[in-house]
Amino acid sequence: MPGPVCSSIVVSERTNIKMTTTSTWVYWAILSAVFAALTAIFAKIGIQGVDSDLATLVRTAIILVVLSAFVWFTGKWSNPFMLPSKTWLFLGLSGLATGASWVCYFRALQMGEASKVAPIDKLSLVLVAVFAVVFLGERPSIREWTGIIMVAGGVLVLALKR
Repeated sequence: MPGPVCSSIVVSERTNIKMTTTSTWVYWAILSAVFAALTAIFAKIGIQGVDSDLATLVRTAIILVVLSAFVWFTGKWSNPFMLPSKTWLFLGLSGLATGASWVCYFRALQMGEASKVAPIDKLSLVLVAVFAVVFLGERPSIREWTGIIMVAGGVLVLALKR
């Protein structure tokens, strides 16, 4: 069977059942979710007895080194100062938002249980949908809004005190 890059219909030799493979981005999104989950677990263990802001700095430094090596060794390096000013502005804003998110996330992890902090953090899924409508002009379908509302409901259920 073809790998995840293929997006055509495939016929299985064993069962003769037609299946459609998923677009490649779905696999990357699933891996992102797995690594995000591991981030919460590893961070919760790693910040014991350490200031959460210092822990965020250490984590960021490691990310900088690993991503720099990745970009360099995959031949994707180019002069970042040649990027357009709009790119710098919005990547800068994204970086500031990421940093603020990480500081808040690590602080919440230090004070709360990972199994409660992480689901509330995922309220960002709902906010992304709302912001995408407001700022990007995206128009989710009724089916997609139903899923977004279900996520919001799940966050509320998890956030309510027992």
